[in-house]
Amino acid sequence: MRGGALWQLGQSLTRRLSHSHPHRSNKHRSFAAAAGELKKTVLHDFHVENGGKMVPFAGWSMPIQYKDSIMDSTINCRENGSLFDVSHMCGLSLMGKDCVPFLERLVIADVAGLKPGTGTLTVFTNERGGAIDDSVITKVSDDLIYLVVNAGCRDKDLAHIGSHMEAFKAKGGDVNWHIHDERSLLALQGPLAAPVLQHLTKDDLSKIYFGEFRKLDINGSHCFLTRTGYTGEDGFEISVPSENAVDLAKAILEKSEGKVRLTGLGARDSLRLEAALCLYGNDMEQHVTPIEAGLTWAIGKRRRVEGGFLGADVILKQLEEGPAVRRAGFFSSGPPPRGHSEILSSSGEKIGEVTSGGFSPCLKKNIAMGYVKTGYHKLGTEVKIVIRGKSNDGVVTKMPFVPTKYYKP
Repeated sequence: MRGGALWQLGQSLTRRLSHSHPHRSNKHRSFAAAAGELKKTVLHDFHVENGGKMVPFAGWSMPIQYKDSIMDSTINCRENGSLFDVSHMCGLSLMGKDCVPFLERLVIADVAGLKPGTGTLTVFTNERGGAIDDSVITKVSDDLIYLVVNAGCRDKDLAHIGSHMEAFKAKGGDVNWHIHDERSLLALQGPLAAPVLQHLTKDDLSKIYFGEFRKLDINGSHCFLTRTGYTGEDGFEISVPSENAVDLAKAILEKSEGKVRLTGLGARDSLRLEAALCLYGNDMEQHVTPIEAGLTWAIGKRRRVEGGFLGADVILKQLEEGPAVRRAGFFSSGPPPRGHSEILSSSGEKIGEVTSGGFSPCLKKNIAMGYVKTGYHKLGTEVKIVIRGKSNDGVVTKMPFVPTKYYKP
């Protein structure tokens, strides 16, 4: 993707995601001079010093790229590694002997079935079965859950969780929460992620697999480590006390001998699109169900039988009968597709629209995701994608576009 297009991406996502009121400021996590001003992570000055081009994103000032191009940065992540500041996202812990049954009322995952120290992608649903947000949740133990929610969804997510928690506790449920505003979040991604991070911890990272969580010391700081990410590569998300975040970022870059680079939102978007990962506000919204989004696998087998989460009647009916629309992946000719580009059948009927699209730096071709009427989602289906009034040839293709490289046993 070109820088100009990604600048527009940052602006458009900010408009779409930042409908909430300014969040509470925390002296460790973020700082802003006045209400309404963009919040800054504790790494903000570090980004600027290293050539970060800062743009508004979900109410935060975040780097969209650094001195290298978005194209080069994307490729470097897949060949070497990238370090992202994702401290704008919201980490929180649920505690208490009833935290698991409480959370299962709100998400589609089989949380009870997770082994301690393991996690999964899940979706918070509303009464209509639509997605309030997607989140990676980890069952640290039977009475402790750690999860991260999207920056642009923070206020509505916390309000949603909080209101249900009050009602749950009023009926005698034992659950409380802590919002980790005292911590920052770094994402280290790519083939060098594990070997570089191993220099900074005594724990054996080869024994931590994709989706697993540990509390351990990294570079002398007590961190929460999850082997996960948003790129399709092997990697980690590291929750670190904010006062130690800059030192940890510097240590990671130093130990990589220049091969792991600071990477911004531009390449992060290219990477997640190549991995066919949804971006909330684009590919998932309040009216889109997990079935339509292609996340049926995230609904635990027990939950498919028992339900018990918001919108379960709608979702389980779709599971049985099939949804009317489905998320699909596309290759296309002509200019790169963008969000809201119309998708037409070969006969010219409108069958859906693009939700995310662009030029793949790794594949050197246009890729896109979008929702189409069921039946048109089948591999090899020829379509037309309308860009600036002109129809361009497209074809439904397998997702992810670039093979994932998660570290699994």
